[in-house]
Amino acid sequence: MRKNIVAGNWKMNNDLTQTQALITALKQQTTSSNAEVMVAPTFTNLLEANKALKDSNIEVIAQNMHFAENGAYTGEISASMLKSIGINTVILGHSERREYFNETDEALAKKTDAALAKGMRVIFCFGEELADRKSGNEETIVGDQIKNALFHLEGAAFQNIVLAYEPVWAIGTGETASPEQAQDMHAFVRKTLADKYGNDVADGVSILYGGSVKPANAEEIFSKPDVDGGLIGGAALNADDFFAIVNAF
Repeated sequence: MRKNIVAGNWKMNNDLTQTQALITALKQQTTSSNAEVMVAPTFTNLLEANKALKDSNIEVIAQNMHFAENGAYTGEISASMLKSIGINTVILGHSERREYFNETDEALAKKTDAALAKGMRVIFCFGEELADRKSGNEETIVGDQIKNALFHLEGAAFQNIVLAYEPVWAIGTGETASPEQAQDMHAFVRKTLADKYGNDVADGVSILYGGSVKPANAEEIFSKPDVDGGLIGGAALNADDFFAIVNAF
């Protein structure tokens, strides 16, 4: 049975003092939602955030990790390092990682393998750019991203994988993705999984939407049958806005 999930990606925002203030504000919020709630602070604040939220229903997760266990990879963080401070979920393949740091499907396959090998849960991101959408190639691009990085796995591995669709073309471009467009892509992704692994696996995977979810549109987006939650960017930096999205369930 797939779960509803709302995950806040704080990206490269909030120093320690700001992180502590946001966590305090988050802990003051109440919810009757049945969604799992997650937040992803920067690496330097993961330990502090995890300690501060250990008695809450908010899971602290990581924004990225390296595929190697250790070694000469200056500035990188391994799955074991994350696990050692109590972090059990990691975001991989975010559109900004793909664009700014040239992360490839091959590298993401290795990262996914490394995370799963350590018993971590992966939030795997994918999505097409504006040129892909305008040329009608969005399903080909998305399908290839998923197949190239994940389809070497056994079906059982998807018990620890959450998918997150990011329509890159609808983020900061002036273009708008409708809830219907989100549903169409999520349905395509679920069918792609079903074709490879069968309906049981496909129906058990949570697929999040990462296209500028806000309090004003969250309820409509989350009402779509194949949308199981959101990967939230800017709105996750405000406790009231973030929990308004959580409570959209």
